[in-house]
Amino acid sequence: MNRFGDGLDAAVQRAFTRPAPKSAGAQMRYLVRQMKGTGAVAQLLRVSQRTVERYVKGQFKKPRPDLAARLEREVNKRWQPQIRARARQRAATTGGIVVDTRARLGYTAPIGSTDDSRLRHLTVALPPRYAARLFDAQQSGASDQQLQRITAEALKEVYFQDSGRRAGSLEEVHITDIEHLDFDL
Repeated sequence: MNRFGDGLDAAVQRAFTRPAPKSAGAQMRYLVRQMKGTGAVAQLLRVSQRTVERYVKGQFKKPRPDLAARLEREVNKRWQPQIRARARQRAATTGGIVVDTRARLGYTAPIGSTDDSRLRHLTVALPPRYAARLFDAQQSGASDQQLQRITAEALKEVYFQDSGRRAGSLEEVHITDIEHLDFDL
């Protein structure tokens, strides 16, 4: 499961100005226009070219669940690219990103401090530089663990250390047992 990457995608999708196509035929027609042909769409969705043509013509209406999920994922990945880019740019330069999570957070600190991890519910506005790092890492194909480390580093600085005003000896924050994770721009 790719919680952090999917959460970033969902945050960007909330910036869309129009809803993505919902029916299988409309989604298939959109992909055919984007990819300039039924052959490329068939290869992308791992179905036959004839199946794609039947959805485009309206002969097939209801895809099986695994195809419906792939179809929706591919359409959402390509829907409104300029608006997606503007939302990422705005978050990375001026707006920042808000992370809302309920997870077990712990940290590494010097001997004598209470560094036991505990379940916390945090809603923290992260500065634009962390939004930029998260989106850049996601664009370059970073794993969910890498995105999790960037988020943990951001929470360390913004929440635990209050931008350098406290907990200066804190070394590393760990996020585990994630119950809820949501990003917002």
